[in-house]
Amino acid sequence: MNRIEALKHVKANVKNKNLIKHMLATEAVMKGLARKLKQDEVKWGIVGLLHDIDYEKTAKNPEKHSLIGAQMLEELGYDDDIVYAVKVHNDMHGLKRNSLMDKALYSSDPLTGLIVAAALISPEKKLNKIDEKFVLNRFKEKSFAKGANRDQIAACKEIGLELEEFIEIGLSSMQEISKELEL
Repeated sequence: MNRIEALKHVKANVKNKNLIKHMLATEAVMKGLARKLKQDEVKWGIVGLLHDIDYEKTAKNPEKHSLIGAQMLEELGYDDDIVYAVKVHNDMHGLKRNSLMDKALYSSDPLTGLIVAAALISPEKKLNKIDEKFVLNRFKEKSFAKGANRDQIAACKEIGLELEEFIEIGLSSMQEISKELEL
């Protein structure tokens, strides 16, 4: 299990450039959270990178999303905890999120979309030109980035973080890879 292999698996299964950027952003956020929470940065990054590996295959069947991804990862030999975190990040299945990694992935997934949307409405359209207060204000606007599930983002409390700190970690982590994200 290493990032190079994980990225090969992503590129073999995902063609949409924006989806790959989302997966890279989620990887960055998960690594930032792992650093903060003193967890395995490599493993957490890999789960963030791989979490939507099946999305293009399941886009028309959201009830299968993450179940197929988990099965793919299991067949590729990924650790059980990575497979499980990917499986439970889709709330549709009603599966219990047990580990910190499961809970972090669940909250991080929609946070990346909120941060990208916030960057895109800034005059410069750059991650490095916004701060956590700007993102937090967008979070409070219910009509902004409706696809970014606020309850899911606010579930960051399950990993012991207040919303402001969670947004700050997510934003700074994504800013670190802003060139890769082309933002």
